[in-house]
Amino acid sequence: MTDIATLWEVGLPLAGTAGGLGYAKVRAPRLFWSLAGLPVATTRFAMTYRSTMDVCGLTVQPSRFRAFLVRNLARRPDVQPVPPKVRRFRGTSTGLRVTLRLPAGLEPADVMAASERLRHAWGVHSVTVVETRPGFVELRMTGYDVLHRVRMPRGVVSGPMSVPVALREDGTAFVRDYLKVPHALTLGANQSGKSMYQRNLIAGLARLPVALVGIDCKRGVEHRGYAPRLSALAITPEEADGLLDGLVGEMEDRFDLLSAHGVGDIWALPEHLRPVPVVVLVDEVAELFLVATKKDEERRDRMVTQLIRLGQMARAAGIFLEVCGQRFGSDLGKGATALRAQLTGRTVHRVNDKQTAEMGVGDIAPDAVVTVLTIPPDRPGVAVAGDTSGGWSRIRTPALTAAEAAAICAEHAHLTPDLPAVAAYRPAAPVSVGEPEPVPLVKPSPATA
Repeated sequence: MTDIATLWEVGLPLAGTAGGLGYAKVRAPRLFWSLAGLPVATTRFAMTYRSTMDVCGLTVQPSRFRAFLVRNLARRPDVQPVPPKVRRFRGTSTGLRVTLRLPAGLEPADVMAASERLRHAWGVHSVTVVETRPGFVELRMTGYDVLHRVRMPRGVVSGPMSVPVALREDGTAFVRDYLKVPHALTLGANQSGKSMYQRNLIAGLARLPVALVGIDCKRGVEHRGYAPRLSALAITPEEADGLLDGLVGEMEDRFDLLSAHGVGDIWALPEHLRPVPVVVLVDEVAELFLVATKKDEERRDRMVTQLIRLGQMARAAGIFLEVCGQRFGSDLGKGATALRAQLTGRTVHRVNDKQTAEMGVGDIAPDAVVTVLTIPPDRPGVAVAGDTSGGWSRIRTPALTAAEAAAICAEHAHLTPDLPAVAAYRPAAPVSVGEPEPVPLVKPSPATA
């Protein structure tokens, strides 16, 4: 009877603890990792580090001087291979961060090639290798799938033109920095999370002192809700034609200003003379390429030419392009490939075919094409983000409804600047559900069209 009572007193708390950890692993993975996953992973890493590095081919033969010291001072006939030296080790709420000093003979590419083997050896969800400086790499290990339920990290440092948009698979924030990558292309099939990415981007930009210009040829169904924060909006190809002409005129005026002050971009101007940065948001770019008549073809060629001019020169004038679509390749028509070449930032969600994935990331990160094709349809918002540096990562945007994004734009409507060059396209207030008649956009006058 005493044994049964003892078993009950000891087993019940243990069963409760095990059940609680099992529940936390599913419902609160961050808590489970902090309580159980991190201690286990730390112990496994410390006990198996040298042997893991050896079997993964990440060790080198010691130098002759080191071998001489081992044989003569330590009196050991066998000289062990040298693994990378651990310089820093710290746990986080999502995983581990380990800084390694690479010995002579190893390069970051060697560690990157072994990342999948390291992941299985240490029992973590993923291992991302980042070169921090010459001779040093950081292993960013995540203990669980942080993209399953996105929770953006706090305290993300942002610059004057930086917006945290999504979460990377290594637990860090994916930041859209327009000063580093001025123009970008976002691709994705229907229901892939492309609109969610745009909402998070617009919500972040709405809080910054920038001008937002929208081109949404689907009659404004995506961008009309952001009207309080838009300095201009075009909802038809005809309006887009005039709006792009106005933006090119604005760019040329800014070049005159830069030339008069002898500087290379607007950021070198004194703050009181610096024109406001402009982000041009193009939704469903294929609509600008579609033609039905000869007149439409002339307009299409003119619009594409203006977009290419903006992509080639507008960065110095503080005008940035954010182009979005389902598919974007040479099959759209003349100028598509030239425009895509200017859009160095790439974000590709789930797509319908391999060719679209190759259009998005095949020219900047060929090894990312396979990852794009494996994005499951039941995980909207998951994408592959990369740029011309060759680096890429899986990301996922947090859930944000159109109403929430519109509310953020309305809250920051006082930050909306006036752009005289495109003032004719300034949108009116959006219509609330239940009002009898829509409020039309301000139409351009013949003189400005």
